[in-house]
Amino acid sequence: MHPFENRGEAGRMLAARLQAYAGRPGVVVIGLARGGVPVASEVARQLEATLDVLVVRKLGVPCQEELAMGAIAPDGVCVLNDELIDRLGIESDAIGAVRLQQEKELQRREQLYRGKRARAEVRGQTIIVIDDGIATGATMHAAVSYLRRQHPTKIIVAAGVIAPDTFRKLKGWADEVVAVMVPDELHSVGEWFRDFSPTTDDEVRRLLSATARVRKVS
Repeated sequence: MHPFENRGEAGRMLAARLQAYAGRPGVVVIGLARGGVPVASEVARQLEATLDVLVVRKLGVPCQEELAMGAIAPDGVCVLNDELIDRLGIESDAIGAVRLQQEKELQRREQLYRGKRARAEVRGQTIIVIDDGIATGATMHAAVSYLRRQHPTKIIVAAGVIAPDTFRKLKGWADEVVAVMVPDELHSVGEWFRDFSPTTDDEVRRLLSATARVRKVS
């Protein structure tokens, strides 16, 4: 069973759960690049809110890159899973090497997606930060840590599907957590989507540009 046909459908279903924020001034929807942007685009469109992108990068365990030992966000924000790092005996030099590599990729994507466009104003705004799904929560933790530094009025974390343990953790990081699905178990985010093909850089740029044009016209 695939509850979501694709990321766009997840966005439409998520928007239905966020209608309390529809049409309200000072609401900014931020999609985590890359997979969160198609979801966030639908939410921003239905809520008539500003759309922006946030690049965060997972720090994978050396030789086990899918296993997150932490994550980074812009402006030097880094969160680490100290318990996992201690348990696996990962040296600080190894962490530093992974971090340096991912910081370069973060900067590349920031420039590619944003170009000359400034980041959306966060201070004093209601921020809805979105991903397609959240498993361990490492990248979302980095995103929320980054956003907190800018003093928004409120941070809402939202995703199509969130692992149950992570859902509980997120409640301690964000002011509100919204999900379409919180299953008893979450083995992978992709299993909840019929079409979970990778979101491309071009798609991220297209969605951001399209939303910007709509807001200029309106």
